[in-house]
Amino acid sequence: MSFPIDEYQARVARARQHMSARNIDVLIIDQSEFLVYLTGFPISENMYRACLLPREGEPIMILRAVDLGPFTENSWVTDSVAFADWEDPIQVLADTIARLGYARARVGIDEESYCMPLRRFKKLAGRLPDANFVDFSGVMATLRARKSEREIAVLRRAAKIGDLGIAAALKTAGSGRSARDVAAAVHQVFLQEGADAARAGIITKGVGNAFLHGGLTKQPLAEGDILHMELLPYVDGYSARLMRSAVIGEITSQRSHLAKRLIEIQDLQFDAVKPGAAAAAVDAVARNAMLAEGLRPNYPNITGYALGCYPLHTPRTSDFSRIFLPTADWTLEEGMVFHMYVSADGIAISETVLVTETGHECLTRCPRQVFQV
Repeated sequence: MSFPIDEYQARVARARQHMSARNIDVLIIDQSEFLVYLTGFPISENMYRACLLPREGEPIMILRAVDLGPFTENSWVTDSVAFADWEDPIQVLADTIARLGYARARVGIDEESYCMPLRRFKKLAGRLPDANFVDFSGVMATLRARKSEREIAVLRRAAKIGDLGIAAALKTAGSGRSARDVAAAVHQVFLQEGADAARAGIITKGVGNAFLHGGLTKQPLAEGDILHMELLPYVDGYSARLMRSAVIGEITSQRSHLAKRLIEIQDLQFDAVKPGAAAAAVDAVARNAMLAEGLRPNYPNITGYALGCYPLHTPRTSDFSRIFLPTADWTLEEGMVFHMYVSADGIAISETVLVTETGHECLTRCPRQVFQV
C-alpha cells in the first residue's frame, strides 16, 4: 500500500460523515481517482469495477477475477467479489447490493463519474427497481482537496524528481536536438529516480500563446527557438508539475524582459496564496497584470489547478475540481496543492505550490528563469 492503513481509514471516516448527512446507506465508488483514494488500489476500467462502502461495516470491492491478486497486494480492503470475464459486472454489482440488504436502501452514486454513463446507470437502476439513488457528486473531490502530511511528502518527492528532470533536459537540449531527444532524457531520469512509468510531460516548441498543449516532434531545434518543458513526474500516482522555457542560442533583450516580468507577476500571485484567500482574487493578481501590461492580447485559460493523486490510467490528466478563474467561487485552505502557471509569447513558468498555515511553499525548486542552451 502507498500509505499505512490508518490513512485510508481516516478517509473512509470522512466519506461516511457525508454519507450520514445525506442519509446514504451504501455508496458506489467507481471513478478511478476516488477508488485509489479510498482503497489504495489503482486499477483501469477495461471492465467495470467498483467499491461498495456501507455507512457501517466493511467495504467490499467488485472486480475482475484476474485483478484479484494485485488488489490483495495493494489494498487494505479485505472483502471482495471477483467475477469472470464473461459475467456482467453491473449484474454482479446489483446482486451484491441486494445480497448485502440494500436493494430497497438509499444508494449513493456520483452522477459526475465517467465510469457511470447514462446507459450503464439505467441498466443498474433496472436491476434495483426499489433502490433510491442519491447523488454524491463533488463530495470526493472536496475530501481530496486538502492533502495529508503523508500525501505532501509524496508530492515533495515528485517535485524533486521534476527538478532533476529539468536539469537533464537542459543538458540534452540545444541546436540540432529535438524535443523528442529531450523527452527521452527526462524519461530516463524519472525512471532512475523512482517515478511512476509515465509520460515525461509536454515538451514542445514554444510559439505564440497557444503552445501549452503542443505535440512532441522530431524536428531539430534551431537558433532562436524556444523549448517549452512542462514536466509531470508521478510518484504513487501523485503528480507534481513545473514549466520552464529554454531559448536555443542567445536570448533577446525582449524575451529576457518578458521572462523577468512573468516571474515578478507570479511572485505577486504567490504572495496572495494563503488560507482563506478567494481563488478569484488570487487569479486576478496574475490575470489582470498580464492583460493590463499587454503581455497577452487575451487570457482565456486558467492560472492554476489542483494537484494530487491521478493514476496513470485515468482519462483525466489534471484535477480541475479547484481551478483559478475570474468566476471561481471557492477559497484556499491549508494543505491544498496547486499547479500555478503564467505564459506569454512562447515562454511559460510554473510551480507546484502548497498552501501552508500562513502562506505558501513552492515544492518545485528548479531555478526560476528562462534558460539558454
